[in-house]
Amino acid sequence: MACDQAASADAVGSAIDSVSVLSEDSRRRVFTYIRRAGHAVTRAEAAESVGICRRLAAIRLDKLVDACLLRARYETAGGIRKAGRRPKVYEATDAQITVTIPDRRHELLADLLPDAVLTEEADENAAQAAKRTAEQRGRQFSGPAREETRPGRLGPECGPAVCEGLLEEYGYEPVREAPTRLRLRNCPFHPPAAKAPDLVCGMNQAFLSGYLTGLEVNGVKAVLTPEPGACCLRLCPNDTDRDEQMPQDH
Repeated sequence: MACDQAASADAVGSAIDSVSVLSEDSRRRVFTYIRRAGHAVTRAEAAESVGICRRLAAIRLDKLVDACLLRARYETAGGIRKAGRRPKVYEATDAQITVTIPDRRHELLADLLPDAVLTEEADENAAQAAKRTAEQRGRQFSGPAREETRPGRLGPECGPAVCEGLLEEYGYEPVREAPTRLRLRNCPFHPPAAKAPDLVCGMNQAFLSGYLTGLEVNGVKAVLTPEPGACCLRLCPNDTDRDEQMPQDH
């Protein structure tokens, strides 16, 4: 999971860098103009769109290319080949910028719900189908992690530590409360979880339960322990007598 964590950190860093690039007014206006143009734009067109000189526009454009917000190539304007040097043109990439602090994972919910609807069985209601789908997805996510780490048999002592990679990657902000207990400080599915706690928290629990099962972590379960301002879950040993007394929620 180390590579996944590094990739996640790199993605966050890239998003922050992109937001930083767009914080300058003329760069942001050039970027907006090119996204809306619907065709590749020359430096002259970009300069005219925001009322700056071509030299300054070139600096702004190349900065946007460095941030992977634009791509550049040499092409004859209008697609007509003429003698002489072809001008450099710019167009928007498919990059999507999302920066949320704390981390949110609404795209996972958005991906799970259509699958649940499309695979709902005759003896299920919508909530049951959603939880089943979330549990299956958790199992799927555990496969690459187990293949990469090859942790062997995992019990209450090592299981939570191995799970921390996924928990960090998905924004749960895990905190070790005891050697065999993890508290998840952040809810990646807020605010939908606040609007429909039975559904979303149930899917969250099913997802992590599936991950534990797929990773072959024995003696650990995802327990619903709602607490204001935090995730609704803890990872706890099945035999709670083996661990410290769980703090009481108020």
